[in-house]
Amino acid sequence: MSKETRRAVFVISVAAELAGMHPQTLRIYERKGLIEPFRTSGGTRRYSQEDIDRLNQIQELTEQGLNLEGVKQVIEYQDQIAKLEKRVASLEAKLDSLQREAERRLSEVHRSYRHEIVLRSAMLPDVSRD
Repeated sequence: MSKETRRAVFVISVAAELAGMHPQTLRIYERKGLIEPFRTSGGTRRYSQEDIDRLNQIQELTEQGLNLEGVKQVIEYQDQIAKLEKRVASLEAKLDSLQREAERRLSEVHRSYRHEIVLRSAMLPDVSRD
């Protein structure tokens, strides 16, 4: 997600309204570990667009019949998958870079061999069989 969607700007009443929930529901979700809003130095909760999206996802999953523990597990798996996808992309980029470097070095080695190759016919006297 972009930096803009992670910026915590909504107070709890606005976040609850945007998510179509009661503010107490947001507090419950926070206690259950489903959401973790930013806290100001005074302790006020601030929600980001990313948090609102998470609240909408929680609502969708509970409407499909999952209890809050099930929702928590789904969210944890999704977070883990996102983290692993990012790691895979990073490793693939590194692998591509290493492969290009290996191909470049191999090409250099092959070019150096061409200078060292001496044709056999140039080394041996011309002997013809009768």
